[in-house]
Amino acid sequence: MKIETKCLHEGYTPKNTEPRVVPIVQSTTYVYDSTDDVAAVFDDPTKSLIYSRFENPTVMAVEEKIAALEGGIGAMCTSSGQAASLCSILNICQAGDSFISAATIYGGTINLFAVTLKKLGIECIFVSPDASEDEIRAAFKPNTKAVFGETLANPALTVFDIEKFAKIAHENDVPLIVDNTFPTPILCRPIEHGADIVIHSTSKYMDGHAVQVGGVIVDAGTFNWANGKFSDFTEPDDSYHGIVYTEAYGKAAYIVKARMQLMRDFGCYPAAQSAFYLNLGLETLAIRMKQYCENARIVSEFLEANDKVESVNYPGLPGNKYHELAKKYLPMGCSGVISFVIKGGRKTAVKFMDSLKLASNEVHVADIRTCVLHPASATHRQLTDEQLIACGINGGMIRLSVGLENVEDILDDLKQAFANI
Repeated sequence: MKIETKCLHEGYTPKNTEPRVVPIVQSTTYVYDSTDDVAAVFDDPTKSLIYSRFENPTVMAVEEKIAALEGGIGAMCTSSGQAASLCSILNICQAGDSFISAATIYGGTINLFAVTLKKLGIECIFVSPDASEDEIRAAFKPNTKAVFGETLANPALTVFDIEKFAKIAHENDVPLIVDNTFPTPILCRPIEHGADIVIHSTSKYMDGHAVQVGGVIVDAGTFNWANGKFSDFTEPDDSYHGIVYTEAYGKAAYIVKARMQLMRDFGCYPAAQSAFYLNLGLETLAIRMKQYCENARIVSEFLEANDKVESVNYPGLPGNKYHELAKKYLPMGCSGVISFVIKGGRKTAVKFMDSLKLASNEVHVADIRTCVLHPASATHRQLTDEQLIACGINGGMIRLSVGLENVEDILDDLKQAFANI
């Protein structure tokens, strides 16, 4: 991103006007040379900037970086991961449509899909991520428009078989949407395994410091929206003077439509300051993810050997149900999040968590600081007992997000908390 530089001393021309960090363009609006220029942009918002409810230079620089990290052709940042999940579906589905989702996804997303989208006339059909190909195929209806899953589910930590679901989605001429929040593109790039759209809650590892909430949608540019099932992409959009997205924008039809329609109407765009913070996190993402994985491996082995722990769920452990899938999709590591069930159920889990001193009890995950959460009491509190079971949530389950502290300090904190129960 080039910026103009004016010097105090005449005759001096700086050799480089490229800033070392992404500049914060703290503006809601932009100036045009003529009324005709403004009109042209409202006919086609891709021609220039309109307003910071759609796009902002700081945010756009981060969007380009994330798209490159994931191997996509374009990205659109949102004000939260939940907004990214919502827009990824609404860009495809409308009232009367259905889509399929893995049942083990984040509890807040389950509520969004099963309750809120249902009120809008969109049905979510939940399937087990372990379902056979025939069982997944049986879930499709004539009105099914997409398939959704999380690479590494929060907090069940099931590993999503991207290639299996991509194969079946494409057999049915619908796209596969993958939430890649926990692995980030450092540990897994779903597009390389057949995903068509990738989303993130950037509030987690991408940011890493718990300073801003955000989300992003990345378009792989690989799906054929002109296959006859998606009329919104192939018929004129009356709200933009008859633009046909597949004709005007080709491979970028999905991400352009998301910005031109949904961001225009919902305005769930992040502030420039938030994008600036996110960019700082992205600059250290590769080295942080490596250390998260190493610390989590050591902590998961400690928990597995502890006689006060009923079970440990971390795909990086050799005995884990998803270890083979993890080796395929997450060969560099399985992030820093561990789920484990403590003996004694809910009351014991709560006492253990309240005894921790270094680790924070907070409604967050994937922070640089170690933190814990009791999913049944917090993120998944709105779910029924049946839904909790379907999500793999036990009353004694604790979600432990291993941070970047010295791993011996993390272990010492866990040991004293175990001693207290």
